[in-house]
Parts: sequence; structure tokens; C-alpha cells
Amino acid sequence: MTELHASLKCAHKFSLNWGYLNAIASGVSAIDLGALALRNLHDARQFVLEYGFDLEQPAAPAVIARAHREAVAFIACTFLEPGQEALIPHEVRNPDDPLQLLVYASRRGMHADALRMWSCAVLKVMHGIFYIDNNLKLRHFNTIREQVFASLDEVIRCEDGHYFLTHGDTCLPLLHFDRKNNKGRNSILLKLLQKAAYLAADVYDHLGVRMIFNTRFECLLALQTLQRAHLLSVTNVDSQRTRNTLLDMEAAKEVFCKYRPMLERSEQYPAQLLLRMDDELLARSEQQTRSDNPHSGEGFSSIQVTVRKMIHLHADDAGGSSLPIFAAQDAAAQESVEPDYDVGFFFEYEIQLMDKASHDLSLSGPASHEAYKRRQVETARTRVFGRELLRWMESHDAAVMA
Repeated sequence: MTELHASLKCAHKFSLNWGYLNAIASGVSAIDLGALALRNLHDARQFVLEYGFDLEQPAAPAVIARAHREAVAFIACTFLEPGQEALIPHEVRNPDDPLQLLVYASRRGMHADALRMWSCAVLKVMHGIFYIDNNLKLRHFNTIREQVFASLDEVIRCEDGHYFLTHGDTCLPLLHFDRKNNKGRNSILLKLLQKAAYLAADVYDHLGVRMIFNTRFECLLALQTLQRAHLLSVTNVDSQRTRNTLLDMEAAKEVFCKYRPMLERSEQYPAQLLLRMDDELLARSEQQTRSDNPHSGEGFSSIQVTVRKMIHLHADDAGGSSLPIFAAQDAAAQESVEPDYDVGFFFEYEIQLMDKASHDLSLSGPASHEAYKRRQVETARTRVFGRELLRWMESHDAAVMA
């Protein structure tokens, strides 16, 4: 064995890239990396092949170049102030070959730092763009939307511009009923970039509805109505994503049991009684704080339920959803399906319930949607740029001002 070891020769000294290996071994998110570990363009091409793009396919370079242009434009529009786009090095903004950014992102040294940091930032956004473009659920979005809203249309009635949630003998008046028909491309990208798990975590609010009632108790009655209509059940609700910052359920139970006989004796819709119940509920309630969303503003209150719905695609439609020809694939791994078999998969959408007072609070201040978006942008900006690049930008902005 000693003789065998003596015969072995290394062309270079042993070395380890501790930061990169630690990220792989410890599960560090790609968005939090400050550098890659590629030595040259050959390594970059191998990286791209394993990533999923076969550069021998004619369409692949154009797809990568298009994603690069979109990433630079997104950064300039979303994260930079007017005039700051000039801070992005020319080699990063207009490379001869976008793959060169992978090499720049791997280099360290006084003269390479700006190229490395800006290349990393652009590559992180490109990664999000590729995720969006190759997400099979998004490719069938129109079919998904039709099937999701077809179920909701069965319980939502509109008369003379007024909406009602109805099922059986229950009819609850809605102050507002809003549909989110789709989440814009830039909004999806922003949400992916600010998530702690980056692209490993999906985006759950591509589709959704918001129902606003006059009182909190009507929100509770709406939950039961949706359950009785089988739009909600224990098996199709994502329990990890249920958020209730609106109702203290124990207090609500006490108040409802107290007033239930009066509710049952009401011949007309008990609007005033429900308001009275809400006042008593608020007096008894403890603040509900289970949000788990770092961007939700103080005072934002709602019940948010993420629902899994089985979406059915005809086999012919599903067969047209394979990845583009430029994506590296193992043809042998493609499973065939019977011609008349419907392919099914789960899609998650959101149902949000609010009372009028909570909705009014959400229109301005820290609980508003605008404030929520600003916090999202700041989180994504910090994660895409990293502290090092942010300090570099501050120093260069200061130099320009001086």
C-alpha cells in the first residue's frame, strides 16, 4: 500500500473552498452565497449543463441571454435608484457571453470584487426567472384558474352589484369580494427572491380570493359555509400555511354560545346582533399573533387559508407540458400515460377572510399593502445584493456625491 501511495502524483496541491462546500453540506440557500466555485468557462459550461441547459441546442443561448437581460432590468427597476444602474459593471450588464458571469462570480481579489458581487446578484435573479419559465403549473395556469374559480363560483352569488356567500340555507352578505386572477411575473420573482428557502419554497398566492364581511363572526360563519360546501376540509387545507390573526377562537366560542338562542330567534338577518357580538368578542379576546410572515405589518388581521385543489388535465394537454427542448432531459425517464387518462396534480390557492374594521386598517399605515410591498422589496434587495455589495454601493454613491 505504501508503494501504491508513493506512485500517486497530484498535478496541484490539495485545496478546499470552505465557503462553497459548507453551503452544500449545511444547506445554505443559494441566494445567500457570496461567490461560486468555478475555475473557467469550461467549468461554467458543465455547470450550465447540469443546471438543465444543453448549449448544443440552438435555442439555449438565446434563452439564457433573454433571462440575463430581464434580470438586469428587474434589478435596475426594483432595487436601484435612478442613475444607479451605472454602478453595474459593463461586463455584467453587457457581457459577450452571459456564461462569463459564472466565472466572474467565482473570482476573488481587489480588482475582481465588483464583478463577482454584481455577477452574483444578476445570477440570483436569473435563477428565479428560470424557475418561473420552467414551472409546469404556471404553464397550465389558464386551466388551473378555470377549475379553481369554477368551484368558488358555486358559492358566490352576485345580485345588483352586491355579493353573497351562499350554500344551502346560509346567505352571508359580502362588503367586498376580490379575486386575484394571477400574480404578475415581477411579483412572483420578488416573492421568490425574498423567501428564506429561495426557490425550494413555492409561491402559494398565484390565485386567491378575499372576502370582506361586516363582522368577525360573519368570517367565522363563512368558514363553516365553505366547509359545508366542501371547498374547505381538514384534508385539503395546508395546515402549515393557515394564518389566523383575526379571531380568538376560545373567546369566539364563548360569545357565540351565549348569543346562539337570540340568533336562532332572529327572523331577519341579525346584522345588529352580530355587531354586538363582535364588541363583546373584542373585549374578551387576546391578540392573535400567529403570522409567520415577517413582512406583515402590525395590526394586520385576517384568516388566511391555503387550499389544495386537485387539478385535472387531459393527457393530451399534459403531454404538451414537457420542458423545452433546450433543457437537458433523460428521455428514458419520461413516463407515458394512457390516451384517455386525466393527469391530476394539486394546486394551492388562498382564501382570505376579513371584517370591515380590519380591512379599513389595512388601507393605510404599517398594515397597508403598499407598506407590505416596501418591506418585501427591501428584504429581497438585501438578499440579492448581500451586505458586501450594499456597502460597496454606499461607498461609491458617497464618492459620486463628494
